[in-house]
Amino acid sequence: MKHKIIISPSILSADFAVLADEIKQVESAGCDWIHVDVMDGHFVPNLTIGPTVIKSIRKCTKLPLDVHLMIEEPVDWIADYVSAGSDLITVHVEACKDVRQTLEKIRELGKRPGVSVRPKTWIEEAVPFLGFVDLVLIMTVEPGFGGQKFMPESVGKIRSLRQMGFEGHISVDGGINAETARLALEAGADVLVAGNAIFGNSDRKAAVKSLKPS
Repeated sequence: MKHKIIISPSILSADFAVLADEIKQVESAGCDWIHVDVMDGHFVPNLTIGPTVIKSIRKCTKLPLDVHLMIEEPVDWIADYVSAGSDLITVHVEACKDVRQTLEKIRELGKRPGVSVRPKTWIEEAVPFLGFVDLVLIMTVEPGFGGQKFMPESVGKIRSLRQMGFEGHISVDGGINAETARLALEAGADVLVAGNAIFGNSDRKAAVKSLKPS
């Protein structure tokens, strides 16, 4: 089973003073999606952006917005993120009282649902919901802050999902660089969320190329 490799740069590592320019640069460099990390300061120990910023981002790119909600009870906020212009919305199994209801609401509002697990959460926690999602996001670092080191044990979760027959997108987020991207892709991932590896490189085209197999 072959999947097109999708590069989804995380704006968490971008320069927010010139965010529109940063997004245009990675779009020109050949990125496929824009990854947006939303944190509420409760589910994870950091506070980032909300629907208002996403609405502004929507105006400056036609690329799909890959929105990762690291917030408690995201079902209460799905409509706001849909209205803001999100295309894919991923929620955490650990953050929802009713995961299925949350995923179904995303689908009902016309967007593509995804489910994510933290590094210490067994992938089996996501299995009951595979039939309701287009994407599974494997966190390869503890969510909350960029620039962390890739946890190689997360690769086993990717391989397990493919062995189970999951044919949707498998996204990996955290510590992605040329070396760790290769490990994730070989295991069956097809979406690479990269922050510092892209926004930390002045040559964005070279950065994107380094993540894809030659």
